[in-house]
Amino acid sequence: MTNTNATNLRKNLFSYLESAIDYNDVINVNTKKGNAIIISEAEYNGLLETLYLLSDPNMKEKIETAKNATSDDYEVLNGRRI
Repeated sequence: MTNTNATNLRKNLFSYLESAIDYNDVINVNTKKGNAIIISEAEYNGLLETLYLLSDPNMKEKIETAKNATSDDYEVLNGRRI
């Protein structure tokens, strides 16, 4: 996470945006009224997807089941385990 203030952000906006997009850096902008966070669109979409998946109790259970599964728990279909 990179911390900066609004003045420095204005001076180096492109550099901060490039860092967020290219390196998934989180930019914390400190202001007198509070802080704001800059993240890449990909990171934002990933967070939304995670929230969506974890908001469904059935999906949460399926993820836990899959994490604890062994290779014997899967069927073979067309030569591939599913």
